[in-house]
Amino acid sequence: MSVPPIRVVDLETTGSRPPAHGVCEIGWQDLELDAEGVWRIAKGRGAFLIDPGRDIPAITQAVHHIVDADVAGAPRWQDTAPDVLRRPGGFTALVAHRAAFEQQFCTPELTQGAAWICTWKCALRLWPDSPGFSNQVLRYWRQPVGLDRELGLPVHRAFPDAYVTAHHVRDMLAEASVEQLIEWSALPGLLPRVRQGEDRGTAFEELPTARLEELSRDRDGDVRYTARLHLERRGAGALPAPAVSRQTELF
Repeated sequence: MSVPPIRVVDLETTGSRPPAHGVCEIGWQDLELDAEGVWRIAKGRGAFLIDPGRDIPAITQAVHHIVDADVAGAPRWQDTAPDVLRRPGGFTALVAHRAAFEQQFCTPELTQGAAWICTWKCALRLWPDSPGFSNQVLRYWRQPVGLDRELGLPVHRAFPDAYVTAHHVRDMLAEASVEQLIEWSALPGLLPRVRQGEDRGTAFEELPTARLEELSRDRDGDVRYTARLHLERRGAGALPAPAVSRQTELF
């Protein structure tokens, strides 16, 4: 029996909070498992524009450069999303960079409950020395083998971004199993360094225990999780069960 493909998806939208905001473009890039058991970039790929059912604000037009005239007459999300998010036999996983964003729009109803991999969360664990963890910083820092520069441009368009993300997850799958990536993706982000404040840029493992205790009560769930994990590793108390990931609670 053949292993179902992995599909990387990327959305361009009118904003970040459905149902007030809608999708105006979806792009995808597939990976397939070859005869040697190696995940490779596949020929399955594409993108199309979607009528979001509302005007596209200027502030988001300035990000992806999709304007109202571009989506006039395009299909609606609920009518077309299943064509991309489902297939006979399903997917081994759906993937996105900072997948919690895509999952707000790609609900379990539309995906038939497919498992998700978040390449942002997995990059934090596999490549903690990266100077940053955005899709594009990882692209230029790691320079994935075989990535066609032109296919990966322009940034902030659905297919080019999905294409770049596909190279990240391909390389991640050379270091960890699909199951491991899915498990990490369901947890809060494990941050390698403090992101803001007086300790900005300091590795969590270098922080004094008292500072970790402060950060364990931070408003940011990723910060709390990371601080509590380091406290546990020091024997400073058991790590409470993490709150349900936003990747599942935002549906």
